[in-house]
Amino acid sequence: MILKHIIPSKIKLHLKLYLRYFNGLKYDFACTKEENKNFSFTISTLQEIKKGKFFENKTHNIITGAQKIENITIYPNQVFSFWRIIGNPNSKIFKVGRNIINGKVSEEKAGGICQLSSILYVTGIKANLKIIERHNHSVDIYTEEERFTPLGADATVVYGSKDLMFQNNFDFPIRFNFVFNSNYITCNLESLNPIKETELEFRRDYLEGKILVDTLVNKEIKYQSSYKLISPEH
Repeated sequence: MILKHIIPSKIKLHLKLYLRYFNGLKYDFACTKEENKNFSFTISTLQEIKKGKFFENKTHNIITGAQKIENITIYPNQVFSFWRIIGNPNSKIFKVGRNIINGKVSEEKAGGICQLSSILYVTGIKANLKIIERHNHSVDIYTEEERFTPLGADATVVYGSKDLMFQNNFDFPIRFNFVFNSNYITCNLESLNPIKETELEFRRDYLEGKILVDTLVNKEIKYQSSYKLISPEH
């Protein structure tokens, strides 16, 4: 426990990245950009990018991240890793935005990019892709009017610690592209063959100090998310 507090954060990050590298050797990660005109089937998710203090920066971060993901072809059995494609969020291409760290709202580089990972996640479960790693936010700070995705449909990402990873469990390749229109983002999962879109439902259970959300895929509970309740901070 003492070492945890005296080791510099940069060294701890490098250790986490090395560990992830070795744990990831068992996967075939998607990394190939390839144009293919036969991706004619689509499953889509539309979300609003909510306006606020960091709206311009958040939109910039989402578009910058989306451009890195677009046209990455995910072949059968390959694994999509958000951070392997996005890279270090501290790079100069990202701007400061709002983040939730250790249950508190803060201002960090690449803030707001979790909306990109969240729209990928919810589109992935619509297609019934195999989710290997996903983390929900630790707290619920939003009112219903402020949400960009249903509670339970979010996927927070922290470089070196929390990733979004899913596997193409179909026998044909897939890929993502994005459309931006004003303050709306559409995530399109494109495929060579049709994919039957699943039926999603998010059921909440309010307990003392927290909310449990069951994600039902085709009426069966497949994922569960737990959130602490705190007062919104703006």
